[in-house]
Amino acid sequence: MHKERKKIEGGMKVDPLFENLFNSRVKPISIFKVNVGLRESNPDAYTPKMVSIGPYHNGKPQFRPMQKNKLLYLRRFLRRKESLDLDSCINELEEEARNCYDDIEDLNIGSREFCKMLLLDGCFVVEFIRERVEIGPRLEDEIIKSDIGCIYKQILRDLMLLKNQLPFFVLDKLHEMTKQDDDIPLAIQAVKSFTSFVDIEEIIHKHSDSPLIKIASNAGDIKHLLHAVHILSCHGNPTKTSKDDTTWTKAMPNATELSEAGVRFSNHTNSNTNLFDIKFEDGLMTIPCFEVVDETESFVRNLIAYEQQTSEVQPKYFSDYALFMDHLIDSDKDVNLLRQKGIIKHRMGEDKDVSSLFNKIGNGELQLSQPSYFSYSQLYRLF
Repeated sequence: MHKERKKIEGGMKVDPLFENLFNSRVKPISIFKVNVGLRESNPDAYTPKMVSIGPYHNGKPQFRPMQKNKLLYLRRFLRRKESLDLDSCINELEEEARNCYDDIEDLNIGSREFCKMLLLDGCFVVEFIRERVEIGPRLEDEIIKSDIGCIYKQILRDLMLLKNQLPFFVLDKLHEMTKQDDDIPLAIQAVKSFTSFVDIEEIIHKHSDSPLIKIASNAGDIKHLLHAVHILSCHGNPTKTSKDDTTWTKAMPNATELSEAGVRFSNHTNSNTNLFDIKFEDGLMTIPCFEVVDETESFVRNLIAYEQQTSEVQPKYFSDYALFMDHLIDSDKDVNLLRQKGIIKHRMGEDKDVSSLFNKIGNGELQLSQPSYFSYSQLYRLF
């Protein structure tokens, strides 16, 4: 962009303050800074702790210890194929990659630094995922030991942050350049690495010819790793809602109140049931089991943040689910009831910690699916 330019077509002079408006175009932004309304209740949930990926945290001193591991993964990547022309490859991707980031101009990252970041971070992510799913090279030790639980879990957490992403086409290009003929798509590898509530082997077995797997195989349909996990986490969900759907204008009773009113609770006995397959029939509310661990809040919050800041995701399953659980859980009594029914499992210490988690997530200004995916009309008729 030429800052010395002072005129536009027709010779009209332009104030330098507005000059960029005439030289810019609408960009397909897919990697966002998390808005204040979502961040304020727990800023740490959106901030990396161990590894920086992408431009927003690039170069910060707290992430320097991971730089050695990035170089080790780069060396492993380069050993996979001879005569890789990485410089040309990354340079060709630079402009499109820049256009994916919100407010990238404010960061003042030069071309050389940006391309170096794409290469180092991209090879780190691709090789870390391959290591996670045990895709060679043979006879090499893990660079980041999976048995060092705290470090390993922090990296998995950091790679699922909305603000800590690379465009998926960069990762996929690096993967395609060095993959073996029998390697599964990178998106499938990612979901296998990062989610505990998606049975990816079952998905592959049942849906090998479905649009789901075609999407996972097409990098053009995937924005980044978090989006890949979102796509496959929400597989098979209905997009239609009941015609008599009740909106959020009324307060839904919590689990204890519903139980006292005669509603029974049960978890799904089918282990392959989707997380969002919540049903209410003949006084029985059936909810799939949801396991809460230390990283759950950050993971769910970032999936919600992506839903909230893109117009391309509808229905907003995680946003709807979070608000549903916020309504269902008011206190530790509700968590205790759902835990006894096998609907919630947790390793958080006390039930009140789980209650606080869902209530904090639900406190944000969430834009929900229109109409909302979850229908409460049958519940309201009880009162």
